[in-house]
Formats: sequence, structure tokens, C-alpha cells
Amino acid sequence: MELKQIIVVRNDLKMPKGKLAAQVAHGSVEAVLNSDPKIVQAWKKQGMKKGVLKVESLGELEQIMINAKNEGLKIGLINDAGRTFLAPGTTTVLGIGPDTEERINRVTGHLKLL
Repeated sequence: MELKQIIVVRNDLKMPKGKLAAQVAHGSVEAVLNSDPKIVQAWKKQGMKKGVLKVESLGELEQIMINAKNEGLKIGLINDAGRTFLAPGTTTVLGIGPDTEERINRVTGHLKLL
């Protein structure tokens, strides 16, 4: 059973590289904290495979979130604090998993790499 995590980024926000990296990290950590510890441990032993994919709008990100929840996947939705580049409360990224590649691919398999 191959496990992975996906972080989906809103490409329309055009975040600077440093801001983008921080938001991706937030999404990854939040999704892990919301996940089953047994799955997290198995994922860790497999090397913590992850990918970063993009969407072009808040609406698209929200649809991915709905689909992930409907699939029973654990998520971490990140809303920025607004201290630097973005307005407070701006939704930036969605972390999904870790979970099986098959389940995650059903929700994100059509998205492109960032």
C-alpha cells in the first residue's frame, strides 16, 4: 500500500517563493496533525512521499476539499494570517493525507504539478 500526501496550492495568488514555501509547509503539517497516527507512521517509514499541485482559483480549491472530504481523506486547509503578503483570512493551500495513492488520486489525479 503506497502512501502519499498532496498539497494543493492556489496559483492565482502569485505568492512569492518564500511565502509559497511557508504555506505549503503549513498545509503539510496541518494535514498530518489531522491524520490517523498509524497511517502517518507507515507513511514516514515509506519516505513521506508528497507532491505539490496547483489550482487556479479559490472555487477550484474548495471543490477539491469537498471531494477529499467525501472520499474520507484527512485535510488541512490553510487561511493566511495576513501579516505579510496576503489579506487576513485568504485561503492559500489544502493539504491532503497522507493516505493511499489510489484514494488521493481519485481527488487530485487530474491536477498539474506546481
